[in-house]
Amino acid sequence: MMGVFSKAMKDESLRKAFGTRLRQMRIQKTWSQKELAQKLGVKLSICTKYEMGLHLPAPEKLIELSELFTTTVDFLLTGDQSEASPLHNRRLIDRLRALENFQHEDQEAVIRLIDAVIVKNRAEGLLKLPQ
Repeated sequence: MMGVFSKAMKDESLRKAFGTRLRQMRIQKTWSQKELAQKLGVKLSICTKYEMGLHLPAPEKLIELSELFTTTVDFLLTGDQSEASPLHNRRLIDRLRALENFQHEDQEAVIRLIDAVIVKNRAEGLLKLPQ
């Protein structure tokens, strides 16, 4: 990761791409730059410089960003999603995106329902195994 970070610090196109990704993710969350700056504990002007590709966050702030946006630091810096398994079912993706805006309790209820279906499916799979 540090090699990617060092390269991104020097490469203007990588910094700009990082800024674009950060802005897109912030907008998806419907956060203002001010809200993101508060969540990161940085000044608004710093957050603006991140999005403009003028500066990269310190490594610890990159980790915080990856946690805020539930992604990897590699994705933030390079756009590479190779570590993540992409979802291919468009309807499922749309529903999951819609759930992002639900209240926490409703999100938890849906997660519990999904977990129950997964457990049921696994149990049925085990019952079908040859004895």
